[in-house]
Amino acid sequence: MASGQNSLRLMVEHWLAPDPAMGVRVTKFINRRSKRECYVCVETLRTDGPVAIFFFRHQDGAWHVFPPAPERLAMLAV
Repeated sequence: MASGQNSLRLMVEHWLAPDPAMGVRVTKFINRRSKRECYVCVETLRTDGPVAIFFFRHQDGAWHVFPPAPERLAMLAV
């Protein structure tokens, strides 16, 4: 499970530092369980215009600004 240090809310506050008066909004949300793919695009307004960042959910439940590494095929000898 994700620790509180990698919650989506804390990541948005860390990377976007949104103005409470302006708020933030999710502009895109994808959750494809069959492909183990989950990400959101979060946007906020600043004085110089809108700013958006994609956040990706990793297998441990933590959110990051980089996508998780793809799973590679592996062979196991028994």
